[in-house]
Amino acid sequence: MNFFRSEEHARNWSQWNPEAEQQLQPLEHYAERFAGEMFRARVRPDFMSWLDEQRRQREREQEGK
Repeated sequence: MNFFRSEEHARNWSQWNPEAEQQLQPLEHYAERFAGEMFRARVRPDFMSWLDEQRRQREREQEGK
């Protein structure tokens, strides 16, 4: 994960490894990835049962296609 303020800041880091260039992502990338319903629902007290219900619902939707 990118803990730097910007990609430029990371590249200026004394221990920067140029081979890691393709793994460097802007903050928007992570914001989009972790903004999904699954990640937001992790704080639910019933997360495991909610997750199981979501799985069953997706299976029902797949059977209906």
